[in-house]
Amino acid sequence: MSEVNIDRKHNQTEELGFDPDALAEKYLQERDKRLREDGNDQYLEVKGEFSYFVEDPYTDEKIERSPLEDEVEVIIVGGGFGGMLAAARLREAGIDDFRIIEKGGDFGGTWYWNRYPGASCDIESYVYFPLLEETGFVPKKKYTDAPETLEYCQILSKKFKLYESACFQTEVTSTEWDEETQRWIVHTNQNDRMRAKYIVHSNGPLNRPKLPAITGINKFKGHTFHTSRWDYEYTGGSSFGNLSRLKDKKVAVIGTGATAVQCVPHLGEAAEKLYVFQRTPSSIDIRNNKETDESWLTSQKPGWHNERRNNFESLLTGAPIKEDLVSDGWTEAFRLLFGSIRSKAPSKLTMFSWAVTSVASPEMYKLGFKQFMTNKAMAHMDIRNAMQMADYQKMEKVRSRADKVVQDKDTAESLKPYYNQFCKRPCFHDEYLQTFNLPSVELIDTDGKGLSEISEKGIIFEGKEYEVDCIIFATGFEVGTDYSRRAGYQIYGVDGVSVSEKWQEGLSTFHGMHSKGYPNCFFFGPAQSGFTATYTYSLDEQSIHLAYILKSAKEKGVSKIEATQEAENNWVQTIIEKARITADFQEKCTPGYYNNEGKINQKPQNNMYGGGPIEFFALMKKWRSKGNLEGLELTKQ
Repeated sequence: MSEVNIDRKHNQTEELGFDPDALAEKYLQERDKRLREDGNDQYLEVKGEFSYFVEDPYTDEKIERSPLEDEVEVIIVGGGFGGMLAAARLREAGIDDFRIIEKGGDFGGTWYWNRYPGASCDIESYVYFPLLEETGFVPKKKYTDAPETLEYCQILSKKFKLYESACFQTEVTSTEWDEETQRWIVHTNQNDRMRAKYIVHSNGPLNRPKLPAITGINKFKGHTFHTSRWDYEYTGGSSFGNLSRLKDKKVAVIGTGATAVQCVPHLGEAAEKLYVFQRTPSSIDIRNNKETDESWLTSQKPGWHNERRNNFESLLTGAPIKEDLVSDGWTEAFRLLFGSIRSKAPSKLTMFSWAVTSVASPEMYKLGFKQFMTNKAMAHMDIRNAMQMADYQKMEKVRSRADKVVQDKDTAESLKPYYNQFCKRPCFHDEYLQTFNLPSVELIDTDGKGLSEISEKGIIFEGKEYEVDCIIFATGFEVGTDYSRRAGYQIYGVDGVSVSEKWQEGLSTFHGMHSKGYPNCFFFGPAQSGFTATYTYSLDEQSIHLAYILKSAKEKGVSKIEATQEAENNWVQTIIEKARITADFQEKCTPGYYNNEGKINQKPQNNMYGGGPIEFFALMKKWRSKGNLEGLELTKQ
């Protein structure tokens, strides 16, 4: 390196307060620690001897009823926000003959199952709660907690009269298309054999708990449970903490993702001894929750809710907007970035909407790169560099917070995340880091390796046995595994072909909702669709789309709807072109469910629409405006 370049590098480091080249190398080193050959195979399926991990601990009474062998127009599988919104939008469209099948004892989905202490939403409640204007509900705080969210699910369900159409404590075991009757046959664990003209699979992307395939996991003699099935009978307390029955217990938590970040403070406060086993640290930013100003919320103009969530998601996908309505930790990085580009090169703002996404959701970067890398190549490289510098600066603030809060220097260093902010879902919490200052709490940093052995008495790491009374798995949910495995049942389409067979080489859909060979069948979820950080926004848009299609079909006298092969092929190609181009960014991230455990884009199964959710929603709205259900093969009655 020449003396001029050395001086330039030194000046840059002095100005920024960090060495960007050194950080880039550190990020890659941290990523490499986590890379594994087994990918998603590192996790066990919760069945057989592990099936107790998915039992319902929240239902006191078992519903007893006779098997159902009747027929309804629409069956919706799943009673989370996806299922509730689908039903609500269908009812708005005048379609009332539907049934919701839910394995839990009430509506709520994720929020029914995840009742662990400290459980809360990391998205602003005024954005996250769907149909907020329709219900008139006023969340207590900017960021809601799990009990209030579950309460809102019940309010929403009562508002749209969903309880009268629900089958709770009922788990689908298989669905099959009957060509002769042109109906879907739905089998359940209640010996039901229901029939439906249409079926909607709204199982949820974070539905099936996963366990690490650790040697000896079934040998442990103490107590175990997954955070999504919290055992309050063992711990005492509630979602608000006060886990009084742990005062004489030694507890181990495996995992340091978003769930652990929320429950660890309560465990640390209550347990005699708490060991937290970490593979990769989470990004812990300031939460700064506050009470809702009810007068402000109730004085909003009609349409404010959609405007607010659109504003939030637009910022997160790089659109240049005039005002940040939410103004929180999620949007801070983009406010900084937008300002830095404006101050350095106002003329470059026209490129902002695609270029910024190489940091946050980089789906558009390479596509834009190909389109714009002409005589303006250096200008775009400047933007890309500015984006990375802004991300470095943001993450340096996050890492410095660990130094300021955590007293032990080694522990503070272990809690620092070395990756781009949106490689993993960022966390916001004001008690998690402080918990590691308690003398009873110990962080066991596995330096990216994870755990390899569990004994009868506890957890073994690097030859040392940590004896505990209880192991709590904060290990998340299956994301990249086979669809039917995650759903918990198989789907058989035309000629008995299962979705596992059809999608064995990767997901193949039209708009993420339809798949050739599965007529009158609709899939909800982020895959090959528009995924938002505010996931309820995506689900609401899918519900609006579903209701439009079924209402149009009824008006047109259509009895059968199926994606054409051409439309499906074209959509998969769109996904490949727009989503698989994220590999460059994702490969530099530490492994996790965002990048399929480091197995980048080997199949298009988990990819979202690469243009971002706002562009996807606009595309679906334009498709609906044509009025001809283009790309769908329609059979009239």
